[in-house]
Amino acid sequence: MQCQECGKRPATLHFTKIVNGEKTEFRICESCAREKGEIIPGTTGGFSIHNLLSGFLDFNPGSHSQNPTVKAPENLRCEECGITYSQFSKIGRFGCSSCYKYFNDRLDPLFKRVHGNTVHVGKVPKRAGSHIQVKRKLDELRQQLQERILQEEFEEAAGLRDEIRELEKNISAE
Repeated sequence: MQCQECGKRPATLHFTKIVNGEKTEFRICESCAREKGEIIPGTTGGFSIHNLLSGFLDFNPGSHSQNPTVKAPENLRCEECGITYSQFSKIGRFGCSSCYKYFNDRLDPLFKRVHGNTVHVGKVPKRAGSHIQVKRKLDELRQQLQERILQEEFEEAAGLRDEIRELEKNISAE
């Protein structure tokens, strides 16, 4: 498809603007986008997937950690390779394996936001994985039981305890 602005070059960018509820779509080449000022703010030289994904990394640190001992992201630096948190957020990659340790306080909220969880559990085959699924269910129920006990919800805790005993009995019978 040709650029809707100049009609000479192929359209490489597709923009959708919504202004006052009115939706406008147009396809333009990179040169026309620069001339019109339609390049993504903060990027130099055009669109970059790293610039897009860095939005995930540059979230407000104050909303995730109220711990005063946690350094601000601009001050975080890996002592092994020297990469800073701001450099990591721009390129989207760590410099070494030690970066996980130095940026740990910032990673859990990031993983939760991107993946929905901070623990990888993998997939379990339906036919062959029934034993694994029962063990996971037991772990989940035990965690819920501890939460109910801490919240002093003893009736719910008793129900969970009975369910755990029943599952354990089924496992030992196999």
